[in-house]
Amino acid sequence: MIKIKRALISVSDKKGIIDFAKILIKYNVEILSTGGTAKLFAENNIPVIEVSDYTGFPEMLDGRVKTLHPKIHGGILGKRDDEKHLQTMIKSNIPLIDLVVVNLYPFEATISKENCPLSEAIENIDIGGPAMIRSSAKNYNGVAVVTDSSDYKMIEDALKKNDGALNLECRFILAKKAFEHTAKYDLAISNYLNGLDTNKNVTYPKKLNLAFNKKMDLRYGENPHQSASFYVDEIATKGSLASFKQLQGKELSYNNLNDADTAWECVKSFKLPSCVIVKHANPCGVGSSKDLLDAYRKAFSTDPTSAFGGIIACNTALDKNTASQIISQFVEVVIAPSYEAESLKIFESKPNIRLLEVTLDNNFNAFELKKIGGGLLVQSPDNFNIDMDHCKIVSKLKPNQEQMADMLFAWRVAKYVKSNAIVFCKNNQTLGIGAGQMSRVDSTKIASIKAQNANLDLINSVVASDAFFPFRDGIDVLATAGAKCVIQPGGSLRDEEVISAADELGLVMLFTGYRHFRH
Repeated sequence: MIKIKRALISVSDKKGIIDFAKILIKYNVEILSTGGTAKLFAENNIPVIEVSDYTGFPEMLDGRVKTLHPKIHGGILGKRDDEKHLQTMIKSNIPLIDLVVVNLYPFEATISKENCPLSEAIENIDIGGPAMIRSSAKNYNGVAVVTDSSDYKMIEDALKKNDGALNLECRFILAKKAFEHTAKYDLAISNYLNGLDTNKNVTYPKKLNLAFNKKMDLRYGENPHQSASFYVDEIATKGSLASFKQLQGKELSYNNLNDADTAWECVKSFKLPSCVIVKHANPCGVGSSKDLLDAYRKAFSTDPTSAFGGIIACNTALDKNTASQIISQFVEVVIAPSYEAESLKIFESKPNIRLLEVTLDNNFNAFELKKIGGGLLVQSPDNFNIDMDHCKIVSKLKPNQEQMADMLFAWRVAKYVKSNAIVFCKNNQTLGIGAGQMSRVDSTKIASIKAQNANLDLINSVVASDAFFPFRDGIDVLATAGAKCVIQPGGSLRDEEVISAADELGLVMLFTGYRHFRH
């Protein structure tokens, strides 16, 4: 145990610091502090010694030098169990400092401001703070270091339990958090500076540093013999799956979250109440309607066989009627922005179903990352959604409003289907989905076969293709199946041949000019 007799407190984020200081005073802890923090304590009648008075050396260089002094770092770094250290400290009039409470200049908040000048960013790089944190964490055998205001309550409870002392286990936990804190801080600075080229922003820095926090261990990886964990970005994008709250159900697996991400990103792209069912990283059914239950029925009827054991995502509050339908099938995960109280009661009858609640927001991550052998692929997100203004009608026939709406619906679904992707749709419902084939014509055949297997009529349907048709054979297949409209990027050497086939077969064809490969 280390009795806390002297604390150094210097915080940029002052949340909770007054109450915490009052707790320390109860245990007769002497408080040292700097600048604004010391002023705040004095204003609140908390006894405090300014660091400049303590060291006998004034703050200087516009506050750049405050705590970089032997009396500060000696008091932190001196070994309590080393007689030579203790004698040196006595000789040099360096008292022990037992507790260091520091958080750093708000560098990330500063650079997040629009058009933040480099000079302002540089001035918000903390120097003395990280030095004190690292010194304290290194000497955790004799010093406790606090970098997170959420730990104040833990410290208060420990002091109360141990009569003003902190045990080694507590100090070691705090030391680990401290090094994580400074590592994250340095990563932010490094990424920011590496993202500049003669003071101008560059999209991809020469060196990319990443920091992720473990949210949970997972049930297993892609297969039961593989272990897995889920790590989240330090600053998770609002509305991303990483912010989920699990309301019930078994532990999540790697595949659960991988499929859940596809389902959630897809369902977010629709404005009407919508439902997306994903199986093995591909949507197997998507539906939109004015009513969520109807949207779910549309999605499920696309491919009831594949929906077995799938992931279901909804973009509106999940009501009791939809919940009653969902539990009639075997489902692994359900995702929604909220759940009505009655729907939660219904799901209680199937306690193994994992219910995830995620705030609905249409933001995208700044980058998409994919690990390959010995490296990392980094790209901007595929966050582009077309509207009619982006489309070019290349066929002789023109689409009506209903066909246009169905083609835009199909196009949004195709964006989340593994390439080569073919999606048949009608009336805001997927009818057949062909995914992940090496040949586009094979994807077209599979999508048609799936619709037939589900007893869905493809007459007057529309088709979306994530990339161009390299030959007319795919057009022949979808026309034979009953489709009347095709939306595709265009850009093939044989575009004229494909357009001629559409005209010959009496099809509407739109070019978007944008491809949506997904691997």
